[in-house]
Amino acid sequence: MTRVNNRRARARGGELDDCLRACAVHSGKVVGSVDRRRIELAEQLRKLLVVWGTTPAAPAPAPATGATALLKRAVKGAATPAQGIANELLDALLAVANQALKCGYDDELNLALVISDTVLAQRKNSRAGWRLRARLMETLGEEAEALEAYEKYLGLTDDDGFGVRARIAGLHAAGDKERELFALLRRQCPRAEEFTRGDATEVWAEGLAAHAVGDWAAAEPRLVGALLAMTDAPVPDRQDMLSQYLDLRIAVDTDAAALTDLTEVLALYAEQRRSRMRGPVADPAIGGVQWISLGEFRNRIAGKSICLIANSGRVGASSMGAEIDGYDLVVRFNSFKIDPKHTGSRTDIHATIHKHGFNWDKQVDTRLVFGGVSGDWKWSLRNRLVPGAQTHLGDESLRWPVRNIGKVSTDVWSGIPTTGFNMLYLLDFLDVSPKLDLIGFDFYESGAYRVQEAMKLAITSVHEYTSEKAWVMERAQSVTDMRISLR
Repeated sequence: MTRVNNRRARARGGELDDCLRACAVHSGKVVGSVDRRRIELAEQLRKLLVVWGTTPAAPAPAPATGATALLKRAVKGAATPAQGIANELLDALLAVANQALKCGYDDELNLALVISDTVLAQRKNSRAGWRLRARLMETLGEEAEALEAYEKYLGLTDDDGFGVRARIAGLHAAGDKERELFALLRRQCPRAEEFTRGDATEVWAEGLAAHAVGDWAAAEPRLVGALLAMTDAPVPDRQDMLSQYLDLRIAVDTDAAALTDLTEVLALYAEQRRSRMRGPVADPAIGGVQWISLGEFRNRIAGKSICLIANSGRVGASSMGAEIDGYDLVVRFNSFKIDPKHTGSRTDIHATIHKHGFNWDKQVDTRLVFGGVSGDWKWSLRNRLVPGAQTHLGDESLRWPVRNIGKVSTDVWSGIPTTGFNMLYLLDFLDVSPKLDLIGFDFYESGAYRVQEAMKLAITSVHEYTSEKAWVMERAQSVTDMRISLR
């Protein structure tokens, strides 16, 4: 039951050279893996080593070439830049750590911890560093440290696009309910107090042994006593024990009085689990929003001129604001940034992927949230949607246009459709707009133009930007530097 704490003790870091060596050594461990998450981690590690090898402050390459040379250099170490960690190296380290966190295995969590310590040692005010630390501590069950890191992250940003405030509220609510649950168990099983001072692992084993021979009267106080002694243990350990205890108790408590007590325990257990998963839902009705289906959306846009505004550097310097606001409907995407002179000021339709909460607090007439997995999409709506920030909200018929409406399978289009492509595909499919223009779509040639907190989001490799561009150009009626007209 001390496995996680021991892992953390082994994983402390802070020195950049040591961190980079650890990354290089780990890259050798995951090369050739058949695990999809480790394959992606191997790619991020490869990119990190390339960035490290091209950092000006790094020493000259060894005579060997390619990945072997980078790995040899990494194992030998490299000099820390005189002015601290370079931005490109910082971003590459964070990309590795985030993928390691997604892997979730002990070795990868160790690596993420080393990177987290190093990043914050080099950049104590790194927003991405503190958010990484918070997510990592939460994964390890260290909620006090996770909350502290989340609070530090919020103190460094004005834009809570990742829903951190809701996450903090959920963890606080879960902690309150869990303490209430433990207090209830203490009242229901007074004898448990006798067993709170011994070794929790041994007491738990004694309780399981007593239950195995059918002696629940001896088993329960030991099991509950072990639980009460674990209040400072990592959350996963406590939750595993609680789950086991309740499984055993459900099979034993059969009379009416026992079932009443058990129901009260289960209600608190379920509430603290729900709070950790999704946080509190202040307004289950989502602010009285009007859900719209595919057909209703079609009717709302029929006969209207529409422009789709890219989040590109080209738009940010376009001076097209007045012209953009002249369209009947203005569509913007994900983490769009407003500068009225260049981007226009109106947003009628906000199309966004469900995974981030950027601009979900901005008032719009219609918000379409896209997502490939129905359960994840619903979770995001319940946790990220801001009540009152939209009048109309797309329902599940509008959840994933390319796949669900166009029926374009992965055999035909293997990449994950971008938010922009899902929206454009939907509008082209409905074909009810007399004017359909794309403004500033250069497919990231001019860089990203987003709200500040989203500027460091990676342009991921899971999308087929080249294929999306080809699809657009095949349907284009006219093309200029700033405008691609499909109607």
